[in-house]
Amino acid sequence: MYFLYKRREFVTLLGGTAAWPLAARGQQPAMPVIGLLSAGSAGAWAYQLNALRQGLAESGYIEGQNVAIEYRWAEGHYDRLSSLAAELVRREVAVIIATGAGGLAAQAAKAATSSIPIVFSSAVDPVKAGLVASINRPGGNATGFVQFTALLEAKRLQLLHELVPNAAGIGVLLNPTNPAAETQTKDVHTAARSVGRQVHVVTASSEGDFDAAFAGLAQQQTGGLLVAADPFFFSRREQLIALAARYALPAIYEWREFVVEGGLMSYGTKITDAYHQIGVYCGRILRGANPADLPVVQPTKFELAINLKTAKALGLTVPSTMQLLADEVIE
Repeated sequence: MYFLYKRREFVTLLGGTAAWPLAARGQQPAMPVIGLLSAGSAGAWAYQLNALRQGLAESGYIEGQNVAIEYRWAEGHYDRLSSLAAELVRREVAVIIATGAGGLAAQAAKAATSSIPIVFSSAVDPVKAGLVASINRPGGNATGFVQFTALLEAKRLQLLHELVPNAAGIGVLLNPTNPAAETQTKDVHTAARSVGRQVHVVTASSEGDFDAAFAGLAQQQTGGLLVAADPFFFSRREQLIALAARYALPAIYEWREFVVEGGLMSYGTKITDAYHQIGVYCGRILRGANPADLPVVQPTKFELAINLKTAKALGLTVPSTMQLLADEVIE
């Protein structure tokens, strides 16, 4: 009898021990989910995602371990952003990251929810876009990083003019579906007048538009190309770099990633800084911070990158003064 009692006691104890982790797991809080709404595509944003994950890790969050990320990619189709934002709201994510399309992704997220915190990356003034009340005191459910990439077109055109001063005309490739396109057009025309050059604007909002756009620039006999800041263009950078090479067009782009992959020159913010900051802010919000109290971060550094190998292939000599000014020179 003693043995039977002890055996029953052991079985009861074993059953209780085995059942405890299940009960404990049931009491654990659910893993928080971050929703990422992007105007671009997954393949083109590997650099940014790595930086974002590093920022999250600094706050103690590791994707797949104690935080999950649900991705929604518009693939350059900006009209999809509203429905994708609505999906994330229905999913009841803890935070929405909204990036790209001149602030369109952020505006889509903002229109979809007034309660879920939003951390954005915007190329345009977030106050004018209605995303925040002010830079220092955002006020609502949104904060983030403003890159002002769409506001640097004039500077890019000036740099291109310095490299090809004898070009009578400069081509500009714009995405007409980007809300910043009107400002970009105005800025490049103003900059072109200041250096006494003509601007030929061509547009593309899909891959099928690229060949016709470049053929049009060739007809105009343009001597250089400014590829305007746009997430869709960034996601198709290999194709644009190849077309610029085929038409022997010296081109300037928004980010160094173009130059690393064979583009001639770029001028803009350091994109990984923005996504690192987004990750940091997401981590702080998950730990209880209020986005209304987190100031919008503004860039403090702008990078000039030059690919000398590409310049040589185009028969260009990059002035030593420009090389000295560059933050990165690829030989």
